Amino acid sequence: MQFVRLVVFGFLILSVLYLCITLYSRSVRREKLEDEWDGNPPEGATPELRASFVKDGMAKYESGLRKKLILLVFIIPPFVIGTIIYFIN
Repeated sequence: MQFVRLVVFGFLILSVLYLCITLYSRSVRREKLEDEWDGNPPEGATPELRASFVKDGMAKYESGLRKKLILLVFIIPPFVIGTIIYFIN
């Protein structure tokens, strides 16, 4: 029963951690895209073009490697905890 409780609470904690890391990473990427646009806007730039630039950049982010690497939050901690439990017992 203790193991089931460890798995359930561990999954909940890792889910919250994943959500926090994902939101933080997305906000950092969005800020970089906005700074890139503000640093060197093209001629005749409009707010609609800026929004389109940021939207396209975020679409690239969603399909990129960084988004997939964040999923390691669900793999590495359980592996480490399982390894520790195995060597202790």
